[in-house]
Amino acid sequence: MVDAFLVRIVGHRLTEHSCFKWLMEKMTNLFKKAKARRQIAIGIRDIKTQVLDVATRRDRYRVDSVGANLPAPTSTVDPRLLSLYKDKKEIVGIQEPVDNIIKRLSDRDGKVSRCQLKILSIFGPGGLGKTTLAKAVYDRLQQQFVLRCFVSVGRNPDVKKVLKDILLQLDKEKYVNNSYIATLDERQLIDEVRGLLESMRYLVVIDDIWDVASWEITRCALVDSNHGSKIITTTRIFEVATKASDIHKLEPLSHDNSKELFYRRLLGGNEKCPDDKLPEVSEKLLHKCGGVPLAIITIASLLATKPRHDWPKVYNSIGFGSGENEDVRNTRKILMFSYYDLPSYLKTCLLHLCTFPEDHLIKKRNLIWKWVAEGFVGEESGIGLFEIGERYFNELINRSMIQPVQKPKLGIINGCRVHDMVLDMICSISKEENFVSMQDSHEQHTTSQSKARRLAIQKRYVQQHDPLNSIHMPQIRSFNAISCHFSSMMPPLSNFKGLRVLAMENCTFMGQGSWHLENLGRLLQLRFLGLRGTPIRELPEEIGNLMFLQILDLKYTGITKLPQSVDLLRQLKCLYTVFGVSDCIGNLTSLQELQYCYIIDKPSPNFLKELGKMTQLRVLKIQVALSYMMTDELKFLNRMLKRSNLQNIVFVEPDWEGFIPPRKLIELTLAIGSYRLPAWINSSLIPNLRRLDLGVKTLESQHLQILGMFLELITLRLWSSNTFCFEVMGNGTFPKLMYFCPRTNVILRFLQGAMPSLQSIRLEVRVTDNFDFSSLRNLTCLEEVTVEMNCLGALKSEVEEAKAALRHTIHNHPNSPTLHLETIFGTGFWHGKTRGNTTHR
Repeated sequence: MVDAFLVRIVGHRLTEHSCFKWLMEKMTNLFKKAKARRQIAIGIRDIKTQVLDVATRRDRYRVDSVGANLPAPTSTVDPRLLSLYKDKKEIVGIQEPVDNIIKRLSDRDGKVSRCQLKILSIFGPGGLGKTTLAKAVYDRLQQQFVLRCFVSVGRNPDVKKVLKDILLQLDKEKYVNNSYIATLDERQLIDEVRGLLESMRYLVVIDDIWDVASWEITRCALVDSNHGSKIITTTRIFEVATKASDIHKLEPLSHDNSKELFYRRLLGGNEKCPDDKLPEVSEKLLHKCGGVPLAIITIASLLATKPRHDWPKVYNSIGFGSGENEDVRNTRKILMFSYYDLPSYLKTCLLHLCTFPEDHLIKKRNLIWKWVAEGFVGEESGIGLFEIGERYFNELINRSMIQPVQKPKLGIINGCRVHDMVLDMICSISKEENFVSMQDSHEQHTTSQSKARRLAIQKRYVQQHDPLNSIHMPQIRSFNAISCHFSSMMPPLSNFKGLRVLAMENCTFMGQGSWHLENLGRLLQLRFLGLRGTPIRELPEEIGNLMFLQILDLKYTGITKLPQSVDLLRQLKCLYTVFGVSDCIGNLTSLQELQYCYIIDKPSPNFLKELGKMTQLRVLKIQVALSYMMTDELKFLNRMLKRSNLQNIVFVEPDWEGFIPPRKLIELTLAIGSYRLPAWINSSLIPNLRRLDLGVKTLESQHLQILGMFLELITLRLWSSNTFCFEVMGNGTFPKLMYFCPRTNVILRFLQGAMPSLQSIRLEVRVTDNFDFSSLRNLTCLEEVTVEMNCLGALKSEVEEAKAALRHTIHNHPNSPTLHLETIFGTGFWHGKTRGNTTHR
């Protein structure tokens, strides 16, 4: 009913015509709309009648009273409780993180600090062993403290119970049989705890915190006694972790530790596999577990009950969400805790991820636009739909439901992956709720699956007589195909008249023809059309009929020219295309994102004027040589950019001093042939800049001083061909910079307090320049150092001395950062490189 209303009534308002034509159509539509409205009203009346019939039957059979008399379900023990009582022999790979946490709680001399209160949070997704790690640290340190306790909060926190548990563990003799404690409210309980801790040295572990509010109330009771007390929290919610003064992000087990844990559980304590035939299937299973201890134990426990000849079958059909094994049930409970804690809008977005194959790299921007097209993103006043969807994406990361993927060395999250355990859980839930019908190379379409509103085809060879080619599913709203091969044409689009999302990624076709999309113009409800990585060569002119289309993704296709009718897509918000668009692009007034539009020739003046009409544009990535433009054209481009909301620009060769960037700019990529830094690269003109990729022929010390004044800058990459020296001072410059990559022969020296947030640095140094590596110790947050060491013209002894100095600095750095060292032999940093030995630590 809603879809029919949108197309038959609202749709006519989205078109624009001449006055006379508009008047004639309006008179004609008065009759058409009256008939359409009557048909829709009759349909709504029928739905109301069915709803009333269902309610009457419900009252007649008294469903509520039947449910009320059912016996209460048997309560189960929280499986996380088992982590507190694990035998030490069962714990693998924990020594290093325990030592690391104790070191972070300690003074420089290695002893646990005896004056300062420290709070450390252990952060990571469910099943990674946060509780086990916290308990191991607690056992190592508890004898150094007068008072100590280890309490759990849980997904549905009862703060009064948590405070009572703290009291009972701190002074069991006083409170165990004291009825007085039961009469206290939260404030009185806080005062009682503070009274016990006020002059004592204590160790408190608060395990499994799910929300900030419950932690902040509990924190009120943990007074700073100025006796070197320690507080350790564990959480899978990043927002909670940030409330601590230090965060330990728990990493998955290494491959060797994973194998050790796997065989211990599988073979009853034996760490080595006794059978040469086992490693092949076990390696595949370990890869599926991804280093998550809970998953490894679950798989090993499941295999322990199966004969070995069935193990390959277990791998092919393994599921964490079902099974009679106790460990399997416990794994699902732990994951379900996280799922049921999600708000409804995040549950929908999470379930949607099962449309992607296992281990698939899911591109962030593409995913968010799909959520928008599906209607998962709710509108909020004054905020764009993409920004709201991006907030949803970040929430799923912070809740450890998806794994973020960053661009190497840039610190920019551009995608995500879903752990196999989580993917299996959401696939199971999706199947139960008919959310998505999934078809891969092993599954056949069934009638029961046709009730779903979304169809996902993954890595499937679709032959001419495949049932998918003949299915009729008018209720389908989303058709997703990834890495599929169609031996003929794809399933007829006329079978999916209510389609909102049509996404085909990296799909191939067999046979002759242009593989154009027949009947595409009939999909009047379509919001998302994605053909990324397909050999489709043309779009039909009928694409102009898609009055609700919001996203058009044509990256890496065979499409070399867009139909003229694309200019009619007035609701289009995002356009990804490899080749240039028409001069009438200004009709797309709703466009927010225009990416990878390669303009080979000189852009026409009309194109720039049309670009200026798109006032909602936030992201513009085009390759255009501004040096070929006339002065008037550049002035017009300036006026357009000045009043725009652009946040991301990629320009090549804009060698023009008069250029004025948009003030809201967040990301800027600039490759210019100038011998100096353009004057418009200034923090007063673009104060919100977070990422800068800058290539310029000559860089000087004053240029780095200018760049240091960008207070929001997180990522900085530089290219230059000259050599100069620069001292980075701790005078407030580069306050938020986290990733620094100077691809130039700059001799840097970092003074105390320099770059206080820097986590990763990449340096290109010449051995003959005697680079001072010892100043790296002043980068207090450093986690990773990559050094390309050019040995040209240096003696072997000088090379070894430089390497030793670098390794000595890294070894003595308080953070023990990871070092990637590469020696090269060549004429310079820009050409003629010959790679030598590579060392990783």
